[in-house]
Amino acid sequence: MGMASVYQLIQLFHLILLHLMQWLQPYLGPVCLVLAWSIVAMGIWQVIAATRDGVQRAQTMHRIPCSDCSFFTNQAVLKCPLHPSTALSEEAIDCSDFEIANPTVAAQQRLKALNN
Repeated sequence: MGMASVYQLIQLFHLILLHLMQWLQPYLGPVCLVLAWSIVAMGIWQVIAATRDGVQRAQTMHRIPCSDCSFFTNQAVLKCPLHPSTALSEEAIDCSDFEIANPTVAAQQRLKALNN
């Protein structure tokens, strides 16, 4: 294949591309508009989904009772002598050995349980 035939092939490709662009030009504006707004909408949706997931995760983490338990030591080596493997995790949410550390609140809860 000689240099002249390569040049003719490039010219043919350029000519086809020009005709294709002229044919597509009326449609490019609306297509680009829809694509741009779709990208913006997907970005907004991702922010909303991440916020929703973060709020759900925070609500779950606030249900962990360990920091209010009288058995909680707040030490890195042994956080809870009763359940050291599940302390401060989601598994501790319904801990059967939970005992509130605040004596006033604990007494109020015991009185409420006795009255019921």
